[in-house]
This record gives sequence, C-alpha cells and structure tokens, in this order.
Amino acid sequence: MHVALRRTLLKPSVVTACGLSVLLAASVTASPGAAADERRPVTGGSPSLEGTVITLTTMKVGAPGNHSVGILPFKDALYRSCADAPSPKECLRVGGVPYRYEIGRLEVTVEQWVAFLNTVDPQGRNRLRLYDESESSAAWPKYGQINLSPRAGQGRHYSVAFPQWADKPYGFANFLRAARFVNSLYNGRLISKRAGSKDSFRYVTYQVALSSQTERGMYDLARPKTTRVHGVGFVLPSQDEWIKAAYYDPRGGGTYSYWKYPTNPGVFGDGEATAPSPTVLNPGTGDVSNAATQPLASYHADDKPAPSWCPNQVRPDACATVNPFGFDPTIYAKTYQGSLSTVGQARTESPWGTLDQGGNAVEWTDTITAPPSGQSSLRVWRRLHGGISNASAYQMWPSAVGLQPQDNVFYNHTYPWLGIRIGVIGDLKPGKP
Repeated sequence: MHVALRRTLLKPSVVTACGLSVLLAASVTASPGAAADERRPVTGGSPSLEGTVITLTTMKVGAPGNHSVGILPFKDALYRSCADAPSPKECLRVGGVPYRYEIGRLEVTVEQWVAFLNTVDPQGRNRLRLYDESESSAAWPKYGQINLSPRAGQGRHYSVAFPQWADKPYGFANFLRAARFVNSLYNGRLISKRAGSKDSFRYVTYQVALSSQTERGMYDLARPKTTRVHGVGFVLPSQDEWIKAAYYDPRGGGTYSYWKYPTNPGVFGDGEATAPSPTVLNPGTGDVSNAATQPLASYHADDKPAPSWCPNQVRPDACATVNPFGFDPTIYAKTYQGSLSTVGQARTESPWGTLDQGGNAVEWTDTITAPPSGQSSLRVWRRLHGGISNASAYQMWPSAVGLQPQDNVFYNHTYPWLGIRIGVIGDLKPGKP
C-alpha cells in the first residue's frame, strides 16, 4: 500500500551465508488512472511529514472462492491439490480466498513509517520498541534508514536519515511493529474514500488521520496469538490473501491459474530460468535505472551483482566497512549485498496490479504457523512472503513460505529487508474511526 502524507490541523530462523534469508527465504498519491504510461508506477509526488493524514492506495482483489493449489515448501513445483503432491503430509494448500478484499499497491515506505513514529511516540522515548539503533545512519551507513534525535521538538524526534530513503520500503519491521501500524490506521479517522480503475485493475484511495492508539484495534496486542478482532478495517494480509494477490491470475494464465513469480507466469520445474530480470540501481539514490527491461524485480540473480546503492552523502569506505556488528570488511561484503530500491520503480505488476511483491523487501502476513519442523517454541511464529533484494529468485516462488517469530529482536538488529504491505477487509466508511 502506498501511504502518503499531507499537512493538516487535526489534533493529535534459518540464516543463509550470503542472504540472511528468513527461512524462505504508502506523498499524496496519484490514482492508477492518472498515469500517462500504463507501465509506469503510480506514486505521485513526494510526501510531506508536516501532518498526520495519510493517503493509502489499495488494489481490489476479486474472484472470491478461487481454488487453492498445493505447494511443498521451497520446492519448484505446483500441484492442483495436495493429493497430487509426492509428499501429501508436507503439502500446504495456499491461495484460495472466499471473499473480496484489498491489498496495498506498494509497500509502506520509510517516510510513511517516520510519520507513524512521530505520531505514536511524539516524545521520542521508544517505549514500544518501535526503533532500534541499527536503523540509524551513524550505526549503519549503508542500511540505516531513520535517525532518532532526543533533543528535537515534540513530534519531530524521528527523521528520514537521508532524502533518498524516503521512498524506499521500511525494512526493519517485525510483526508487532507492523500490527501497531495497522492499529494506528484502524483507530484513525477515515476522511475520504475514492474508487477508480485503470485498464483491468480496480483500486481504492483512502485518506486517513493516524491515531496514537496502537495496542488495540484490528489486533489486540495484549494477546500474543492475536488474530483479527474485527471483520472490517485495515489489516496485515493473511498468507492466502498475499499469495492470491501475487500469483493468482483470474484470466487463467500460468499453471492452474497461478504464476511462478509475482511478475510473470514463469515455468514451474525450470529452476530460475524464467525469473524476471534483476534491477540495476543508481549507486547514490537507489532508483531503478533499467525499468525498460521487463519483467523486473529487485533480487540477487546468481550470475549478476545484487542490486545495491548507498546514500551519496556517505563516504564509500564507511559504506563498505561500518556496520553495527563489527564484521570485518570481507565478511560484511559477503553477507550484506542487496539494497532496497525505490518502491514501484521496477514497474512490473502482479495479476491484480500490485508492485514489488516479488523482491525488494519480504513482507509480513498475520498468519500464525507452527515453528520449524522438530522445534518446540513458546514464541508465536508468523508467515512472510516476497523474497528480498539480497537473495535468489527462488524466494519469490509461491512455495517460499517463510516464517519467523513475530518478535524476533535479533532480526530487528541485523535484517534490513523486513517490510510491510497493508490490506483492507470489508467496506470502510468515511467519517468513522
């Protein structure tokens, strides 16, 4: 979902050696109908941080009651049903959703997250642990997105580290942070709602005044295994909602009407041969420079350098060596390669008109799952999807059913590719909180 801001007077796992993979691995926005080029992402102008009213653009996902398919986790195959899978007990049914819903066109950006932080934590005390020092540009020059200034004025303690980060996905989310963002939206005031269409895609644009109430709303965070409390409102997508929006083609394309990548149908069983092309990024801004190459996604192809950039305000040696963990330059360069690109600039749309569901940042869902096989855990585990700019194309497959503890503090420190995409269920009515 693309979240944008305007001025207002309202009051107020498993870690791979090179990929750190997760066991699988929202400016006032122009409407999609306003784009002059049908391939061009609709992102509008630059957001302002002077208010707490945000604009959300979601894509409508129809075809209620679509059929699910069977997958074996991380296998390059798709089955009409789990009865057809070679290991039926390990098979998961995914993608079927019996109702209409909406999902964000884009991921939540750094600038949008900063506005949320300043709304819910105007004193900058970080009592909800919504911020980690690793997120600062001083601690992590290449990946630090947000700075915290204790001496700043009320509602201004958090700031985008460098202007180039404003339109990149927020990358340090855990489920609890994401759920608090959703609760802020749910408890906020819906000012306006406008529906539209572009080509075969239908979208909705909302204006919402954020609320500082984060602990209850769509999710009751007093309950560790919280699920949706209401039938109407902003949500984090479920695993099935996320997969349907990314892969299910209502026109029957792909295999059993499912694509292999959120960018193109691909061919199941051919490895990564039909994967989209990887993005190439401007080295100082993170903007996508090869958008004319389609289909396209921000991921690390095995035969090419990972898409990478560092703010041009940072010295190259600091970008290449300074990190919060004290890694020597060789280990650091091997472990941290891919960078987050500007939202929407890869331009390739899913079957429902979303952007960046393949690559860039992996995204949280609200689906609870059992811990990894053979493990016991008192923690709550949730599913994630989408692949990352630091990992291979297989993490963009529908079978890449990642999972992580919802409160993984270790990843808050070390993993800069964990993002958020918002959903909507039911019919939101303007004027109601």
